[in-house]
Amino acid sequence: MDIDVLGALAVRENGISITPTAPKPRQVLALLALHADQVVPVSALIEELWGTMPPRSARTTLQTYVLQLRALIATALEGGDGERTAKDVLVTLPGGYLLNSGGGTSDVREFDRLAGMGYRAIDAGDFPVAAQRLREALALWSGPAFADVQGGVQLDMETRRLEETRLCALDQRIEADLKLGRHRELLAELTVLVSRYRTHENLHGQFMLALHRSGRRGEALDVYQRLRATLVRDLGLEPSTALRRLQRSILMAGPEGGVGKQAPVAATGATVTAAAAAVAGAGVRAERLVRA
Repeated sequence: MDIDVLGALAVRENGISITPTAPKPRQVLALLALHADQVVPVSALIEELWGTMPPRSARTTLQTYVLQLRALIATALEGGDGERTAKDVLVTLPGGYLLNSGGGTSDVREFDRLAGMGYRAIDAGDFPVAAQRLREALALWSGPAFADVQGGVQLDMETRRLEETRLCALDQRIEADLKLGRHRELLAELTVLVSRYRTHENLHGQFMLALHRSGRRGEALDVYQRLRATLVRDLGLEPSTALRRLQRSILMAGPEGGVGKQAPVAATGATVTAAAAAVAGAGVRAERLVRA
């Protein structure tokens, strides 16, 4: 079985889609697919479909949706080796249901595997490998998770969790690219990201650093001022100590400080880099706590 949820929902058995078009059976399959090879409690499925006020017929209706999914699975299994039946693929167990992937692929599992390799490479100081693995992980996303599924309580929560893991991987891939001196290559991407995540301090700090290293010191300071105005207006907060330190370091640096030439790094340039590292460290610690 091949399972894709990082974008549109697509579940295939023997290369044949078993994804229903009806909204509620689609929700059931989405939750089962995300937790493939694990038991999903009936209570979680009912909450996903009907929230906190399910109808009296909720369990019976859920069983009907499971039968509809098994009919799609049975059709996909026709012409196969005959070793697996629809009940072997969508298994009824005490208290819930389990979607048996049969050792197939899952884009979520592959994302977690590649991102984990990227994080370990960063911890080891191997930034080329880190950037590559995290780039491969992020390439698995074709849009928001469950983009074409009408989500309930459970799927909405899972979508937010997956988005946090994506943002953490993106943050660390940018950090690895900055370590590799790719600041100019990052400018266009970071321009979009800081517009999308208007209060994300680490992305703004990375944008400030990339601009400063590209010789655009004034624009780097403008990024800080725009972020500060947004934080104060929307959240009543000042930027973090680490970000304020980065701003002061850029203010103190000369116009050419940190541009990335082959000349020896000036003390001010080193201070800017240290301040940026503090912002990155604080950001990724928070992101990994969310991910855990």
